[in-house]
Amino acid sequence: MSNLTRSPAWQALTAHHAAISKQTMRGMFAADPARFDKFSLQLDGLLLDYSKNVASEETLRLLLSLVRQSKLDDWITRMFNGDKINTTEQRAVLHTALRAPHGASVYTDGKDVVPDVLRVRDHMRRFCGAVRDGSLRGHTGKPLRDVVNIGIGGSSLGPQMISEALKPYASTQLNAHFVSNVDATDLIETLRPLDPETTLFIISSKTFTTQETLTNARSARTWLVNHLGSEDAVAKHFAAVSTNLAETSKFGINPDNVFEFWDWVGGRYSVWSAIGLPIALYIGMDNFERLLAGGHAMDQHFRETPFEKNMPVILGLLGIWYANFFDAASYAILPYDQYLQHFPAYLQQLEMESNGKRVDRDGHDVDYATHMVVWGEPGTNGQHSFYQLIHQGTRMVPADFLAPITSHNPLGEHHAMLLANCFAQTEALMLGKTEEEARAELVAQGLSGEALETLLPYKVFPGNRPSNTLLFDRLDPYTMGMLVALYEHKVFVQSVVWNINAFDQWGVEFGKQLAGKLLPELQGKQDASSHDASTNGLIKRFLAH
Repeated sequence: MSNLTRSPAWQALTAHHAAISKQTMRGMFAADPARFDKFSLQLDGLLLDYSKNVASEETLRLLLSLVRQSKLDDWITRMFNGDKINTTEQRAVLHTALRAPHGASVYTDGKDVVPDVLRVRDHMRRFCGAVRDGSLRGHTGKPLRDVVNIGIGGSSLGPQMISEALKPYASTQLNAHFVSNVDATDLIETLRPLDPETTLFIISSKTFTTQETLTNARSARTWLVNHLGSEDAVAKHFAAVSTNLAETSKFGINPDNVFEFWDWVGGRYSVWSAIGLPIALYIGMDNFERLLAGGHAMDQHFRETPFEKNMPVILGLLGIWYANFFDAASYAILPYDQYLQHFPAYLQQLEMESNGKRVDRDGHDVDYATHMVVWGEPGTNGQHSFYQLIHQGTRMVPADFLAPITSHNPLGEHHAMLLANCFAQTEALMLGKTEEEARAELVAQGLSGEALETLLPYKVFPGNRPSNTLLFDRLDPYTMGMLVALYEHKVFVQSVVWNINAFDQWGVEFGKQLAGKLLPELQGKQDASSHDASTNGLIKRFLAH
């Protein structure tokens, strides 16, 4: 057994699980009318209702003992202080510094990083202002109206998710597009309707060597030059977010249009940096800074609030409760807001790339689950596909429901119907439907005898399926910032308890290495017989065509 699983706090939770798993949330609510008040938290218009969980006050006490045992308070201090807590890469983890306000100071290696952050932020403001007001124009003198972000992973998922989420705040003069897949279809279908004279490309790659991103960037460059007839057009139609000035210059990008970021910014935590340039262009720099302010508000809450009232801590511990003690293999992100359609995909990377680890910080194999599979779709679409499994399947699937009180697009009874569905689903998952209730319902419908008894088992719902609800006033930039930072810190809480490094991704790097070896073989430049029989067979099949 690992130190974690044999620790007193873990053992106490194991014993407690055996007892509480015999209880029902239905019974818990009946026994305590004040349960919602005890199991909900609020911050700046964001409500977290976690009362619909298989958890009691004793559960929370034991979970909090687990997190205190892990010395989370020390880890929070170390992260915010710029210590190199990403030990396998010897890097600080300072995405929180990207949200720092004027006047703040954050040090790593003896240097205050905030002045550099603010300098790049000012650079973004000038550039965004010039594009948006038309003073920065393309090669033929036309204003730039289509922004195409070329990146992958954290350089694409975050900007795309937030740009879509905050579409009501976007400029009516600009369109945002995102290309990430090296499949040429992604690039070609994006470029097909665009006018090269009014298209601005942003190439997001810290090293300017990312294979997929640079392949797409070079093809986009060729498309532009072929249409506009001059290499000089590149300087007017490309910007970059990178630290490799030599390569961006070689590509033809004006150094004034290259935006810096730093090695203490992890890719999946980088949306707050210049990686967020397409967001700032799309919604304006003022709104981008409101996004940062929302993230900073959650930082302060996480850093200063006692654990028992701390949103990221509570969310993180509940995830541990289900992953490690109920053996839940996945959990669902269910936004009841169409603008949040890309939020589940964003959290897939944030959560699974961060905590999908099998070795702890001491280099030892873990003997406990370190994360669940993340998935989801916006409601009410999901209700007509996979909710069946959540309600009546054989596996527990914890779920987070997210919904705005006020819609950006009020239309008749649409929004009331949307929220009625959202609240009904969390209630149905919690309550279920007993055999007695199902029988009474069928009798009321006129069934009896063998017909009733045959149908009855199919109408029973076990209930006791856990969910959290995040309810907010309106999906605006500040709220969006709070939500993203909330999940970032939740992931960190879990990594601390599991004693893993949430900030490296060696599995991703391994795949890149193998792809780099395979590429020249698929191009016929090297012998293709050094792999296993399956891979050799696939390569030969490709080369034969």
